[in-house]
Amino acid sequence: MKRVLVVDDDPTVSEVVAGYLDRAGFTVDVAADGPAGVAAAAARPPDLVVLDLMLPGMDGLEVCRRIRAHGPLPVIMLTARGDEEDRVLGLEVGADDYVTKPFSPRELVLRVESVLRRVGTLAATRTEPAAPQLRSGPLALDPTARRATRSGSELALTTREFDLLEFFLRHPGRATSREELMRQVWGWEFGDLSTVTVHVRRLREKVEEDPARPRLINTVWGVGYRFDPPPSDGTQGRGADDGR
Repeated sequence: MKRVLVVDDDPTVSEVVAGYLDRAGFTVDVAADGPAGVAAAAARPPDLVVLDLMLPGMDGLEVCRRIRAHGPLPVIMLTARGDEEDRVLGLEVGADDYVTKPFSPRELVLRVESVLRRVGTLAATRTEPAAPQLRSGPLALDPTARRATRSGSELALTTREFDLLEFFLRHPGRATSREELMRQVWGWEFGDLSTVTVHVRRLREKVEEDPARPRLINTVWGVGYRFDPPPSDGTQGRGADDGR
């Protein structure tokens, strides 16, 4: 059974969320503040954390930083407001998704299952024969080792950033909408498209020489984004869809 840690200072929210997750087949631990959440994650490492943004003792952003400092761990952030700044902050510290209060507990369970399904799929691929590396200009990506480099230096990518870069490298020259990126990379049929926007911006900060003037991941106005390989780049190791 997968273990989920719920960190929220509202006992009613914790009780409802824990109940729905328990009925969905998860083992659930609950913490009522930031320090307790960090301690619980260290004592009994969860498979995923449902984390409130506004917490006593230590806010959710700092909790997320601390628990992610020990290694990749899926995090779904709960925000009390619909402000874009809150959502962006949560995503920028490495949260995989966010849900705005008030929310449907059933929707939250679906989000948890979606994130864990994605992580499980990635884990399964590590037992399969090594996939060919993807290369384009200064970028190299090893899907099996989950390792990406730029000019030989390893990139510190979150799970979603890695998946997004892999998608772009497999589909060079193809204009892709944010809706399709959400389906293909996140595995969601619905969600806030600003999630995609934030991840593209963060990925540009890590792969572009000048993120303010991107040359690899370009915006296609009215459509979405397109990965443009550097001139004379063969883009080795393409997938079945080579962008033509």
